[in-house]
Amino acid sequence: MSDLKNKKVLLVDDDLDLLEQHKLLFQSKGYEVVTADNSKEGFEVFKREKPDAAVIDLIMEQHDSGFILCYKIKKDEFGKTIPVFMLTSAAYDTGYKFSSATDEEKEWIKVDEIIHKPVVIDDLVEKIENYHEMRQHE
Repeated sequence: MSDLKNKKVLLVDDDLDLLEQHKLLFQSKGYEVVTADNSKEGFEVFKREKPDAAVIDLIMEQHDSGFILCYKIKKDEFGKTIPVFMLTSAAYDTGYKFSSATDEEKEWIKVDEIIHKPVVIDDLVEKIENYHEMRQHE
């Protein structure tokens, strides 16, 4: 696994308790963490901080806020170089479980992976590290 020192992750979620919990868990894994509690602020923090990864909640101020923020990040030249993960509890709320596994889904869902809540931070950290290791070998 690559060195976590100086790696920065952006967390965006309107659930302040969950945001703080995830922040503490990522910090315990050696990450520097920057946060935002809405999509507008999330994009501003992304542009200013240039994180190594972004973890975005799907439903924030609007039902599609996470989709829109991920789309904006992945359209940005820097954003194309980092992993972007979307967190969702939509499967629990609606019974509909979507993913970004197929080419068709990746065409309209601009994320590297959709993570269904509850999140296991160790698994998410491993996904981030695997993404960075793959990029180093390209």
